[in-house]
Amino acid sequence: MATDVFGALANPVRRALLAALLEGPRPVNDLAGRFDLGRPAVSEHLQVLRQAGLVREEPRGRQRYYHLDAAPLAEVGDWLHPFEHYWRDRLRALSDLLDEEKP
Repeated sequence: MATDVFGALANPVRRALLAALLEGPRPVNDLAGRFDLGRPAVSEHLQVLRQAGLVREEPRGRQRYYHLDAAPLAEVGDWLHPFEHYWRDRLRALSDLLDEEKP
């Protein structure tokens, strides 16, 4: 069963894992060492990210390396786009109001 991107991003540990993978592919032990969690817990988070299509794993010998796959984040960007316009318009209106009040 695939996990949706929004559900995967709801957890701060998973967001931190994605941020760590911005630096490039990492073995699970390296990723686990960045958190105050056991390796099994980090592996579970990586599984959720993998099911959402946000990471892919690559076996290298006895280790598994994780790679970021940011393509599914486009769905998040598409969803956020109207809100970005909303806040940009609101901030522009506030700026205009403040400019009007200047002596």
